Amino acid sequence: MSLVARLLGLLVVVGLAEVLAGYFLVRRFARRRLGPPGPRPNARPPFSVLKPLAGDEPLLEQALASLCEQDYPAFQIVLGATDPADSALAVARRVAARFPGADIAIVSGGAPPSPNRKIGNLISMLPAAKYDHLVFADADVHAPAGYLDALAAALEAHSTGLATTLYTGLPGVPGWPARLGASQITHGFLPDALIARALGRQDALGATLALTRETLARSGGLSALQSELADDAVLGRRVLALGLAVSLAATVSATTVPEQTFSALFRHEVRWGRTIRLLAPAGFALSALRYPLAIALAALAISAAAPWSIGLFLIAWVVRAAVARGIDRALGLSPVLPVWLIPLRDFYSFAVLLVSYAGRRVEWRGLMLRAGRPGGGSLSHAPQKGLPGQ
Repeated sequence: MSLVARLLGLLVVVGLAEVLAGYFLVRRFARRRLGPPGPRPNARPPFSVLKPLAGDEPLLEQALASLCEQDYPAFQIVLGATDPADSALAVARRVAARFPGADIAIVSGGAPPSPNRKIGNLISMLPAAKYDHLVFADADVHAPAGYLDALAAALEAHSTGLATTLYTGLPGVPGWPARLGASQITHGFLPDALIARALGRQDALGATLALTRETLARSGGLSALQSELADDAVLGRRVLALGLAVSLAATVSATTVPEQTFSALFRHEVRWGRTIRLLAPAGFALSALRYPLAIALAALAISAAAPWSIGLFLIAWVVRAAVARGIDRALGLSPVLPVWLIPLRDFYSFAVLLVSYAGRRVEWRGLMLRAGRPGGGSLSHAPQKGLPGQ
């Protein structure tokens, strides 16, 4: 047992090294890519920004308004919902009334039957897009100043076929579940995405994807993504297969975290976990190292609270807290999680990781789906049972 505890202690040290590496990459990105004067594209082509809607989510109006406020010469916003009675359409009309000078098209109905409802919605919205430069952005994306300029600059880089962006988490409701979810995105996903980039991966991050209509057609179009849960990752891989790059734009947006309960947050993060497990099995298994506090607690328990294990747990806590605050400062964010809750975030993430191995069913906007390996077109409806399960 002593040997097992010491091996776990070694894994804690490795995990802390990875946490620190993520922090330094975030700080470098912020200094090199986000500082003034900001990205300046040589050309500023007109964009059609497509935002698929599904329900009146928290902060939806603020997210849509942030796009209308972009200082960019010419762009169109296409807002669409599959159900003409969707409550999000009332929000879309309200935003259109607030910004009468904005070029906004509102589309409803007409989506083809599709296991991936978001892709079906985008297929019905695409004919309303005026321009050849397209942006697919989730409804909950809050666009910072210079968002479209950053995408234009990334797309005009040599051999780039698709531009994507990092994003942080923004609590959409009061309460600890939304704050824990926001912390996972800001302090977990974001530095992990930069580590993946440093290791040579070119992942398409689904909150924002920008490409030309020609590249979309050459990659197989939206119809090829209808049965994919990880539609963003599959589109990125299809663009890479064309010999083009997936580039990271010099901007960081925010996405709303709407969960009001721990169970809702757990189901959402299990969907992410199971998707990533199928997308990158080895990387997902190694992601256990990113939760050093959970591993340190196991070492503490197995060693019967030996002094070294208590010290290691406290050191891991201090490092995790310092890194979280450092990332917040680098990105100009207000802290969403107090220091005393950081261990809970690690324990919660570790539990999500374990449950992600318990099956392939995921819950997505009230639907229970069964996910297959990305690229195989194997997303299908599953029996309505709760998580976890086969």
